[in-house]
Amino acid sequence: MRTLLLVALVVLPVPLGAQLRVASPDGRNAVLVDTHEGKLYYAVQRDGRPLLTPSMLGFQFRGQPPLRDSLRIVDSSRSTFDTTWTQPWGEVSRIRDHHNELKVSVEESTAPNRKFTLAVRAFNDGVAFRYEFPQQPNLGDFEIMDELTEFALADNARAWWIASNRPRLDRSEQLWSQGPVSTLDSVQTPLTMETRDGKTFVVIHEANLVDYAKMNIRGPRMESRTLRADLAPYADGVKVRGKTPFVTPWRTIQIADKATQLSPSVIGLNLNPPSRIENTSWIKPMKYVGIWWGMHINTMTWNSGPKHGATTENTKRYIDFAAKNGFGGVLVEGWNIGWDGDWIQNRNAFSFTQAYPDYDIAELARYAESKNVHLIVHNETSGGIQNYERQMDSAFTMYERLGLDAIKSGYVTDLTSEGHSHWGQFMVNHYRHVIEKAAEHHIMLDAHEPIQDTGERRTWPNMMSREGARGQEYNAWGGEGGNPPEHETILFFTRLLDGPMDFTPGIFDILRKNTGPARTNEESRVRTTIAKQLALYVVIYSPLQMAADLPENYEGQPALQFIKDVAVDWDTSRVIDAKIGDYVIVARKQKSSPQWFLGAITDEEARVFDVPLTFLDSGKSYVADIYADGPGANWLTNPTAVAISHRTVTRASRLRIALAPGGGQAIRIRPATAKAAGAAGTAHP
Repeated sequence: MRTLLLVALVVLPVPLGAQLRVASPDGRNAVLVDTHEGKLYYAVQRDGRPLLTPSMLGFQFRGQPPLRDSLRIVDSSRSTFDTTWTQPWGEVSRIRDHHNELKVSVEESTAPNRKFTLAVRAFNDGVAFRYEFPQQPNLGDFEIMDELTEFALADNARAWWIASNRPRLDRSEQLWSQGPVSTLDSVQTPLTMETRDGKTFVVIHEANLVDYAKMNIRGPRMESRTLRADLAPYADGVKVRGKTPFVTPWRTIQIADKATQLSPSVIGLNLNPPSRIENTSWIKPMKYVGIWWGMHINTMTWNSGPKHGATTENTKRYIDFAAKNGFGGVLVEGWNIGWDGDWIQNRNAFSFTQAYPDYDIAELARYAESKNVHLIVHNETSGGIQNYERQMDSAFTMYERLGLDAIKSGYVTDLTSEGHSHWGQFMVNHYRHVIEKAAEHHIMLDAHEPIQDTGERRTWPNMMSREGARGQEYNAWGGEGGNPPEHETILFFTRLLDGPMDFTPGIFDILRKNTGPARTNEESRVRTTIAKQLALYVVIYSPLQMAADLPENYEGQPALQFIKDVAVDWDTSRVIDAKIGDYVIVARKQKSSPQWFLGAITDEEARVFDVPLTFLDSGKSYVADIYADGPGANWLTNPTAVAISHRTVTRASRLRIALAPGGGQAIRIRPATAKAAGAAGTAHP
């Protein structure tokens, strides 16, 4: 059901020098638009207090004067919008889109007399704006050399970021840095900030990125606090090529009083068009296992040979394990011709239809279907975009014919084979082409080495999940140093604010005892406890969640039951308590079910919390299945100790959640039956 209220006011001329203002429905967030000495500026306030001071807007075009000077506001219009819409899957099932919009018509007062509209929307959880160019005689085909958008921070806020100008230039797989805004260089979005008084959190990102370049953020000059948009380029330095009429992506500024209010973030979803897929019944969230972790710990290989992982026999073993334990899919990497030799340099050698001789894709598709398991296809491109696009029609047609409805794609490269940025307009258009082509063939997507989510999963809900940050595989690579215990507590408030992440949790052989000598803290090993690995299924949201370890490492492990039970699609999500970089506690209610799941994680510090269960229904009794860090647990010295217990709880109950250093706790809360309640203990109110 949708409710809608749309009120458009009459367009009126604006007196010269007049300042325009639009506020959120609750009145707390406001955007002010004005001109000064021929330049156009916007500013953002929270409760009347400046968050962004006047920040310049405009563009630098090739072969034209900047669209920046001699600008004047000629008219404006306002509207109010209020609707509620339902997601086919997500962190929450229903989302309210309630905002006030201001459209400001701007023209140059001197030749070439170009014009555009600045569209501004004010939500209770933030603000957004974009540029809209109508068709016009003096701006037809164009090439953008720079977007001049500024974000002038009023406060030298504390920021969390990953760089956009380091080795692996076009990759997002770095550890987060933190420090004052004035120290930023060139960073990626989402850029999360906390004002120095701790009273406001601000996140800069973008929404509805279509036919444009990804926006990074260029740091301030001369110790100021003015950040600037920094678009990813083509090989020749051009940022965006287009033709009017044309609209840019939305520049989003999410605003909250507390870190706990930042998630789930829906402002980006509300700025994307409704779904283009009418019947989404074939799009199904699921848990999966896969031939993947073995490559990273060197028990298998992608390439052919004696350790080749993607064999018919090995894949059937994984399918049997998935069917036995209720997992929906099996990912197989290394199945297709092209992995032998230097597969990154030989990017054009990949075939996306021809399997290695020891992998019978047709037989495996049949076998998986007989076990009610999805066979997930891997398409690694190594940045060979033309090679992939040449084969896409035939490959996707073959997958659909075989009943293969999910693809994990990969783009392990810094620049494309054409020399373009991994994040530029060329790649934005490629990723969108893949999404749309996959939808034609009823295929779900999980993209690795992607561009960050900008809410397109609303328009194309077959775009299920993506990587876009440093994931679990870094814990397998000794030379990379692994992910420190604080990593996921930062990830939750940075990368995960843009959308789902295929982080691949669930490693039980933390010390790698089953694949060679046990690792120390200096070598390739997972830097969490097992209980934290379980909690990550709740904390890190993805509609496609992997049980990433080898099947043999789950055998005889009672803690596997939580992975089997945990949901991947949610009706409601609530952040109970959190501090960026320290700890996160999240509760989520399973869609179409009375069950709740709770996940709590910490950094290298041990912590204890007293968590009220006021999110439960009143007058009902539940059983909490608790998977906690065991006695003496510690990510460094004793990571595998897990204590499993059961408690009867109600809405009035409080749970004591004790987290070991680098630890976590995962809880399933299910309606009590008389038998279950009698077997469980009781949590104290």
